[in-house]
This record gives sequence, structure tokens and C-alpha cells, in this order.
Amino acid sequence: MREMLVITGGAGFIGSNLVAALEARGEAADLVVCDRLESGDKWRNIAKRELAAIVPPEELLAFLDTHAGGGGVRAVFHLGAISSTTETDADLIVRTNFTLSLALWDWCAAHDAPFLYASSAATYGGGEAGFADADDTSSLARLRPLNAYGWSKHLFDRRVARLVERNAPRPPQWAGAKFFNVYGPNEYHKGSMKSVVAQLFPRARDGEPARLFRSHRPDVPDGGQMRDFVHVDDVVDMMLWLYDHPSISGIFNMGSGKARSFADLATAVYRALDREPAFEFVDTPAEIRAKYQYFTEARIDRLRALGYARPTTPLEQGVADYVRRYLAADDPYR
Repeated sequence: MREMLVITGGAGFIGSNLVAALEARGEAADLVVCDRLESGDKWRNIAKRELAAIVPPEELLAFLDTHAGGGGVRAVFHLGAISSTTETDADLIVRTNFTLSLALWDWCAAHDAPFLYASSAATYGGGEAGFADADDTSSLARLRPLNAYGWSKHLFDRRVARLVERNAPRPPQWAGAKFFNVYGPNEYHKGSMKSVVAQLFPRARDGEPARLFRSHRPDVPDGGQMRDFVHVDDVVDMMLWLYDHPSISGIFNMGSGKARSFADLATAVYRALDREPAFEFVDTPAEIRAKYQYFTEARIDRLRALGYARPTTPLEQGVADYVRRYLAADDPYR
């Protein structure tokens, strides 16, 4: 039996792009996706892939135990999570984003399998403590996430840091990926959680103005709220670079390294369609207004210092590629 690479959340946005990249580079291992496909079109994210198995999350640990012998599990990429920043069921979030993550950490430690997992830029909260990806327990303790999703990711990061500090059993390699605002193909199932690029595309295509949140701070103009927008190919490449360097462990930012405004992003979408940008602004919903991030920017110098050298994709280039090759195509799936 061949070795397996297990990708939780493998039918999701970043996960399906990771599966595609692993297949494209000819990994000599079977690809196993752990995910729920349900009744929508999420299955299309993996429809072009050759897979050894699709495992529902509640059966994953038993599946791993069954396949621990023989060729075994080469690595676990744990991207599965409740990723909605507006989910209010904190018990569900903890079970999915924290408890399962700990169980997979323990399994990988016991079976000598590398463990690469998704954290989030949401762990930084409003950014008052900055966006440096220091992963010691003291630095992590200063962060204040603004919602239950960000807190659950932060909770796991802090537990990992504490276990490492105590020299407790751990996987031979472990790496957390603090994804910033990722955009790109295969995000269509995410509804209101899709990137702003995907949400603005139909308005730009139909000649309607870009609808953006109004600023509720006097020091920030409407559309001037800033994010680190990063193409999915960049974060997948960073994860694969870590996978290819098994001596490197830690929690790392994965972003472009450059904050840009929502107005810049919208302009790039319209320009990709050869249209003049136009804007209308609506109030940020009251239920998220107090928890709204006005600025994020990934510091990726730690990853660079370790040897990751590939430049990240400029915003205008990445948006144009996404719009023209996928969003405007008859088949938008990778």
C-alpha cells in the first residue's frame, strides 16, 4: 500500500487548491480528502482530482488508525474548520476547530507524521498588538481575537506553543499557517464568506457599481479599509515549501506582505474586465461593526529569513488572473 497524504477540508477553498497542487507535482502518495460535500456544488472543487478516499470528519480518526500500518500516513494537512467569522455556536466551533485539531496533533505525534494546519489572521483581532507571527507563549498571550472563530484558532495556537514549550510529545514537523485574506478559484461554495473579488465580479460584469462597506472611523475614508489580500496560489506555495523543509516548524503568517485598500481591490476587478470602476457604500452591519478589522498586513519576514524566496503575486496581477481565467470562464473550477 502506498503512503497517504491526508488533507482535511480538502474539498474547501484552500484545501482543494492544495490538493490540485499536490497532484500537479506528482506526489508519490495517495491523496485522501476529509470533508463534507453536502448537497451543493462543493464537490466540483475536487471533481478533476484523482483521490484514494473521501472521508467524513467524524470517521477521520478511525480511518487514520486503520491505515497507520503498512505504507502509513506521510503527512496530515489540517485545513478543515468552521471558518465563518459570523458563526455564533461557540460549542460547535470549539469541537471543530480546537478539539479535533488537538486529537489530530496527538495522532500525528504518536505516529510520527508531519502536521501542517490552518490558523488565521483573525487571531490578531484589531491588530493592536501588531501582526508579527511570533509563536512563543508570551507573544501569543497578547493577542485579542474579535470573534469566536478567531478565538478558536488562537486557542489551538496557544495550546501548541505551550506543548512545545513543555517539550511534550509532538509531530516530527508541525506548522501553523496564519492565512490572511485569501482569494482565488474554488471559493464559490462559501456564500457570504467568499472573497470580495468573487462577490464584486458579477456587479462589475453587469456594469453595476462596486458595493463596499462605508467607513465608520473618521480617520479612514470609505473604501480605505485595508487588508492583506493574497492569492491562493501563494499560500499553497508557502505550505508546500514548509512541507518540503521538514526541519522547519512554527506558526507563520501567510499573506502578500502588503496591505491594500478595498477600493484598490475593487478597481482591480473592474480593470480586469476593461471597465471603469464605480462605487457605492453601505453601512457595515451593526452586528459586526464593533469587531471589524480596519487594517491587516502580514509580516512574512520570519518565513523569508528561513529561506522562502518566491515573490508574492501583486494584487492587480492576481485579481486579473482570477477574473479572466476562472470567474469569467465557462468552467470556473480548478
